Amino acid sequence: MKNLNFLMSLSILLIFTNVNASSLLDDAKSRQINETCSSYLGQIEESYSLNGLNITFAHPENPSLLPSLHVSVQKYNNGASSFSATLTPDGDYCYLSSIYITSINDQSCSDIKEIKLYDSPNLQVNEYLEGSYTILTPTDNSYQIILTSASDKNCTITETRMLWPGR
Repeated sequence: MKNLNFLMSLSILLIFTNVNASSLLDDAKSRQINETCSSYLGQIEESYSLNGLNITFAHPENPSLLPSLHVSVQKYNNGASSFSATLTPDGDYCYLSSIYITSINDQSCSDIKEIKLYDSPNLQVNEYLEGSYTILTPTDNSYQIILTSASDKNCTITETRMLWPGR
């Protein structure tokens, strides 16, 4: 009985997911994700230079009408990153939420904060628990970056966004 439940669970999982090393945009197109949402995903993929292992979750019967989840993970010599985007079609529009997490093993959060502030000096900085957590927010509130200190030379960078293009 346990083997039957396992096989059924595995079958359902395989129906809903697609794992490969092609681009997120290619995955979205092959899974027939809404064209507008696929276009946004391609733009984001290019802007973040995503090229790792990709996973796509889409409804098996109505992938162009229902939300989809897209994940890309990548390993580096000094850390790893994980990107996730949820695309929600609405007619000719598409709503997008994303999270991009990078773990760096040889740089402190303080160093990364200084680099981010050099690149974007108008970022608002809020620090909590003696610098264990730092939140960087642009003046337009279009995203937030959370720096989480793991040690003196380890930092996790979490960037979150929610977009409602065209509305």
